[in-house]
Amino acid sequence: MKKSQFSFVVLFLSLILLLAGCFSGGTEQTSNQGENENDGQSAEQEEKEEAPADKKILYLNNNEEPGALHPGLAQGTHDSWILEHAFEGLTKKTPEGEIIPGMAETWDVSDDGLIWTFHLKDGMKWSNGDPVVAEDFEYAWKFALNPESASDYAYQLYYLEGAEEYNSSEDEAGYEALEAKVGVTAKDEKTLEVKLAQPTPYFLDLTSFYTYYPINKKVQEANPDWSLEAASYVSNGAFKLTEWNHKESMKLERNENYYDKDKIKLDEVQFVIIDNEDTAWQMYQADELDLVYPLPQDVQGQLVESGDPEFNNGPDLAVYYYNLNNDVKPFNNKKVRKALSMAIDRQTITEHVSQGGQQPAYSIIPPGMPDVSGDFQENTGELFEDNAVDEAKKLLAEGLAEEGMDALPEFTIVYNTSEGHKKIAEAVQEMWRKNLDISVILENVEFQVKLDREKAGDYEISRGGWVGDYVDPMTFIDLWVTDGPFNDANWSNADYDSYVNTAKSSMDQKERMEAMHKAEEILMDEMPIMPIYFYTKPFMVKSHVKGVYTPINSYPQFIYADIEK
Repeated sequence: MKKSQFSFVVLFLSLILLLAGCFSGGTEQTSNQGENENDGQSAEQEEKEEAPADKKILYLNNNEEPGALHPGLAQGTHDSWILEHAFEGLTKKTPEGEIIPGMAETWDVSDDGLIWTFHLKDGMKWSNGDPVVAEDFEYAWKFALNPESASDYAYQLYYLEGAEEYNSSEDEAGYEALEAKVGVTAKDEKTLEVKLAQPTPYFLDLTSFYTYYPINKKVQEANPDWSLEAASYVSNGAFKLTEWNHKESMKLERNENYYDKDKIKLDEVQFVIIDNEDTAWQMYQADELDLVYPLPQDVQGQLVESGDPEFNNGPDLAVYYYNLNNDVKPFNNKKVRKALSMAIDRQTITEHVSQGGQQPAYSIIPPGMPDVSGDFQENTGELFEDNAVDEAKKLLAEGLAEEGMDALPEFTIVYNTSEGHKKIAEAVQEMWRKNLDISVILENVEFQVKLDREKAGDYEISRGGWVGDYVDPMTFIDLWVTDGPFNDANWSNADYDSYVNTAKSSMDQKERMEAMHKAEEILMDEMPIMPIYFYTKPFMVKSHVKGVYTPINSYPQFIYADIEK
């Protein structure tokens, strides 16, 4: 495909969507989305030259404008898909999921599991040519933990000694002293010492997660806004960000300073930013995109049984759910919450709405998580029933009576702009109307707006989704601890918190898993959130694109992709 074609399509679609009013909001994703930032461009700027015939360029879609391309501030898949290719942590994962050295060559761990010492490889460089040093990791982790950074993902660093105390402090005068106690220290340019608050079985997995990526200390201190534009962007991974036309397109190029550059076959990766699955699918059919994800629900329904060699589908370590704001009456009432959940027919949603081979969810931990033996989700089984209308009506009446209400007032489901989310919300809306005789309003907003409103508690029910950050049930279980940064349901249960603490502090896998099973049982009995289904990962990729792989908890990875000419 020609660069000129791609640029024209991006501009054309932006104009069409603006006129059609499709950019009214935005997933696991912006405010002036209706504004055409190319209005002042000349024809020469819009019509770019064709790419050289020998250049390998991958064209794909990111369904939302990134909210933050800073490792310490990112919080969604619309961010992480870029970060996972532009940055690299101490470790990384193979296509088979094996944890292998990344920036670190080797590591040692003390007998008690508390002290980890990472030894960086020789000659590691940032995309601007600066050396990658151990201090860049120390600085990045402490940046995320700094209360003034307001990082939603800072809690993923709480495994470090002193990290939670520093991040949760409100005493600005004491920040410096608390920061010095955080358990990460650059002993020299190539040696990073990490002290954990308690042994953590999955800590090595965490070191490949984006909150644990380094940032260039010199760049951050010279320009705190370095991550907002391509011109100032500096990273240490296989690709570097070279163009960012906000809310329209992005371009990554192979990073010539990457230590493993000889294994990187792509010269460029060009993203079109568009939240309309139908339009992205049409671009794929017109050979304007080489990879498209996500797919329209009706399309993936047709493809599941088609045998199309370009269609890929597999498990995803992710759950689709609805938050119920427990601070808003009557959603503070357990019986009301359970009634709403029981009045949903999840099998109908997966078979006739989402249509991607998803599994209805009757628990919160998705398949693919190891237990002491077997699979955690399979061992859990079904923790509640749905499509139980009579029981739902009974519980709703009891719950409303306890709250002094005769009927459930009209309320709103907030979801981020996506035809798929809309169809699911419409299905739930109709099920509640038919089964419980209640009226529901649907509101679609941009993804970042949804995230902000959830954090502010400005919603009644909202669409949620979570992809596991690492392969351990804790990546889901600790979401709903009291005052947790992603506990958007604003729910609290002391017994639940206790089980989570047990699972985090024990190195006995049997004790850990038993505690997390009990915590999940409490969560599903209280129903502060309503799981709908466990995701799959259906996407299309052209036959001339080779080497794309799909980790169980990430979007399709193209780091080792190649294009056959």
